[in-house]
Amino acid sequence: MDFAWSDEQLAFREVVIRFAQRELGDDLADRERDSSLSTEAWRKCAEFGIQGLPVPAEYGGGGADTLTVILAMEALGYGCSDNGLLFSLNAQMWACQDPIIRFGTDEQKHRYLPGLCDGSLIAAHGMTEPESGSDAFSLRTTAVATDDHYTLNGSKIFVTNGPVADLFVVFATTDRSRGFAGLCGFLVEKDTPGFTLGTPLHKMGLRTSPMCELFFDDCVVPAGNLLGKRGGGMAVFSASMKRERSLILASTIGSMERNVERCIEYARGRKQFGTSIAAFQAVSHRIVDMKLRLETARLLLYRLGWLMDQNRPTDLESAMAKVHLSESFVQSSLDALQIHGGYGYMTEYGLERDVRDAIGSRIYSGTSEIQKNIVARAMGL
Repeated sequence: MDFAWSDEQLAFREVVIRFAQRELGDDLADRERDSSLSTEAWRKCAEFGIQGLPVPAEYGGGGADTLTVILAMEALGYGCSDNGLLFSLNAQMWACQDPIIRFGTDEQKHRYLPGLCDGSLIAAHGMTEPESGSDAFSLRTTAVATDDHYTLNGSKIFVTNGPVADLFVVFATTDRSRGFAGLCGFLVEKDTPGFTLGTPLHKMGLRTSPMCELFFDDCVVPAGNLLGKRGGGMAVFSASMKRERSLILASTIGSMERNVERCIEYARGRKQFGTSIAAFQAVSHRIVDMKLRLETARLLLYRLGWLMDQNRPTDLESAMAKVHLSESFVQSSLDALQIHGGYGYMTEYGLERDVRDAIGSRIYSGTSEIQKNIVARAMGL
């Protein structure tokens, strides 16, 4: 097994880091206070090729393999402190672009993927409802079929990118009595009659990633916007969620690495009781724990990416990576804040923002508890 990146891949990582440091840090504090996504940063990422990385070249993308995408997102996390922007990018790439790539018709791919790659379109994913969270397939949004269209009625909540999106990947049921067999996926454009957005929702963290509710009131969607087969919505949702939970936290590897380096520098320079606090085991051991979490998370993610590129089953590995990366991100963010003491608690230093942003990773794309259930089942428990 080869654990080394090629010189070309390492050079690409450095290019991504420099791009992120140079282009993606403007006005973060102001935008977080306003809960606003930087559309300028989104456009710059598209021009650089981030959104298009996993998209086949024939649809305007870069056609990169999974490990290269992981490397790029890790580098983006290292160079960019705007976790909300990174979360929004990942939400589009895995929950919206990926199902179109895997299940869309050729017409749908040519119609939507080029715009999603070049930044002229932003996409959002609507599955969660007020009464269905982890129990995703208990949704109540309905789709009634006629000869040439479906009529949708219902609502969605916690829709990342919703307030700014042009295209929505939405799930509804044609027959609740059939359970998951009645589920369908749809591509809904923002100006579709009967489709409206709720007011923006405000979050504890990831504030620069906008979120809202969606409402469908006799919303007429052309039959040609059915995503995948009729009744095949479970396959669409499950495939995209496995991809999402596998890769949505790749950027946290870069964030954790940046915080390890920041803590080392601070511990060496900060003096208390006449000596550097790096000499205190209470500090140095905490940084060691941060380093251990970083490297174990990195290895889990890289192995998962390798398995995905080999088209091997990854249900167990995806769940393990999701729970380990999210829990590591939370604890290492708390450790970084603690090491910096009162300075870490101040908003000006950005460390408390990482804590707030990290906590969400335990919840989105399947909670840590759900991931542990998946792992337990795979172990025969």
